[in-house]
Order: sequence, then structure tokens, then C-alpha cells
Amino acid sequence: MATTKRDYYEVLGVPRTANADELKTAYRKLAMANHPDRNPGDASAEERFKEVGEAYAVLSDAQKRQQYDHFGHAGNGMPDFGAGFGFESAFDLFDMFFGGGRRRGRSGPQRGSDLRMNLDISLHDAVFGAKRSIEVPRQDTCPECSGSGAEPGTSATTCPQCEGSGQVRRTMQSIFGQVVNVAACPRCHGEGRIIESPCKRCRGQGRVESRKRLEVSIPPGVDEDVQVRVAGEGEAGPRGGPPGDLFLAFRVEPHPQLMRRGQDLIYELPVSIPQAVLGDSVTVPTIDGEHTIELPAGTQDGKVLKISGMGAPHVRSGRRGDQLCVVHVVIPTHLDSAERKLFEQLGGRDGKPVEVRRGFFDHLRDALRG
Repeated sequence: MATTKRDYYEVLGVPRTANADELKTAYRKLAMANHPDRNPGDASAEERFKEVGEAYAVLSDAQKRQQYDHFGHAGNGMPDFGAGFGFESAFDLFDMFFGGGRRRGRSGPQRGSDLRMNLDISLHDAVFGAKRSIEVPRQDTCPECSGSGAEPGTSATTCPQCEGSGQVRRTMQSIFGQVVNVAACPRCHGEGRIIESPCKRCRGQGRVESRKRLEVSIPPGVDEDVQVRVAGEGEAGPRGGPPGDLFLAFRVEPHPQLMRRGQDLIYELPVSIPQAVLGDSVTVPTIDGEHTIELPAGTQDGKVLKISGMGAPHVRSGRRGDQLCVVHVVIPTHLDSAERKLFEQLGGRDGKPVEVRRGFFDHLRDALRG
């Protein structure tokens, strides 16, 4: 039978000069592709998975690799691998690299699930921060059994079949040595313990549905791409395990006058033709309240006037952005006779277009550059 075994380098698809990293990369790729969890019921994939694990077990060991390079499969004492090779070794190799738990028991406390909630907030709260009372639906530790799942006055007992491991193993002999099959214990279903008298409140689950009211802090500067973590306010862990965390995401409601772009706030400033031509002191709304700015004479439509330090703060540094006031010159659509006469006195209707030297985006780029 040994003569029918494929070359280990061929199995992993690497040259005989492959180093440790190349061997590991090849093994990870093939083990992932052929893992039984990804190919349920596929016997050929499970055989390939074992073959890949066997090849890596030899080639990743310097001494065994040297023997294999000199003597082939016979150099490693096939079919005996010393400690025995089979299903268990292949799965252990996979678990070592990928953190898999396919063959592991589930007994013992586990961390609870994280939760995520969306909060609708105003632009004012996003800029300055706020306190908010929220109600969180979640799984909490059962108050009757304190998470044990057993009726008060009783307790869970260790499963006598798996002795608390949650696993049962069967060892068989094969041409490769000992092959160990590992499966969830059928008596405790992988829990490692048995509850003879389940808690009536939680029906043995150790957790119950509840709603908890929390006071949470919204830090200044949050935006829709920011999440805030509230430690320990997720779901309770099974079997008395630690709770998960609560993550808050935000939806910022539109402001009637201001628009946010990163840390800057943008305001469209409407001005009349006389204001644009002659200049003026104009009061504009900001997130901090009203603020007066100077509109220079000859201001063009699209010009950006900057109010430093009146934008949104950076959520970590606290440094505030700016408010950008984009000038929009309002052209009247209806004139009375006196107004029309004044415009006619200004002249300028010579049939030629007016040369525009700078546009809105030029001014906006200048403002953003500081």
C-alpha cells in the first residue's frame, strides 16, 4: 500500500525546496478548501483533508522531512507515525492555524453576543455630544437560577459519559496507525453537563428575554461612520459567561440650514445684488448661535467665507473644523418700475457675455485649503 501513496510535496503542491512559510501557506489553502465543515458528506474531500494534514505533519518537522527526503515514505516508519496519525491530528493542525472548534466541546461559560443599535440624533447633539436614555432588548442572566439553568436548590451534574468534556472519542487501527474519531457527546449534546431539574423561569437556558434602560453618552463629533462601544451591555453569556458589548451607531437628522462635510459645516448664504456689490455686515446662523461676518464689496456668487473653529470637533482630538458660508447672489425675478429704472441706469446690456474669472468650486477649494 505504501507504494500507492502520493509524494508529500505533490500533495501540498510545493517544490522540494519549499521553506517553512511556503509549506504553511500551501497547507492553509488546501486544508481550508477541503475541510469537512465546508464539504459536508463529501468523503473524497475528507480524504484529501487527511492527506494534506499528513503531508504537512511530516514536512513541517525538520527531522521527519529529512528522513522523508532520503528514504521516502519508508523513512518515517510508515504506517506508524510514532504518536499515531489520523483524523484527530489533521483536525488539530487545522484548529492550530484557523482557530476552528469543530471537534471541541462546548462545555463551560461562553461570552455573550454583541448587540448593535441605531440612534437618531440631531446635528447639534452630533457636534456637542449629549446624554441619551435608551432601552435595550436583550438576553439577560436568569434571575432565578443565576444563569446555571438549574432549578434553585439544585445544580447541573457532570456528564458521566464524556466526563465533562462534551466529546466522545473512538479509536480504531488503520494502516496509518491509530485513527481517532471525535464527536459531540450524545448524552449531554456537547455541553459537558446534565441538568436534571431545569429552571422553570428560563427552561434550563440560563437566560431570559428582558429590556434594560441605559443612560449612554454620545461623544462630541460623532458622525454616521462612527460607532460607540458600551462595554458589558450586550447579551449575557451562556452558562454564566461574561456579557458581550453594545455598539451604538448614529443617524444624523438633516439640519434646516447647515450641512456637514467631515468636520466642516456648510451654510448657503443668500445675499442681494447691492450687498454683493457694496459689501455688508451679515448675521448668519451657526451651530453655536448667530454670528456676524463681513461681506466684502464686490463679492462674487459662489465665494466661500470661512468662520474658523465653528465646525464639528474631531471625535478623538476635539479640534473643531470650520463653518464655510457659500455666497449665493439672489437675482430678483420681479421688479417694480423704480427698481427697473435703477438697473437700466446701471447699463451693461451690450450683447456681450460677462467674463467670469473664478467659479464656485475654485472658491470652495481655496476655503478648504485654509
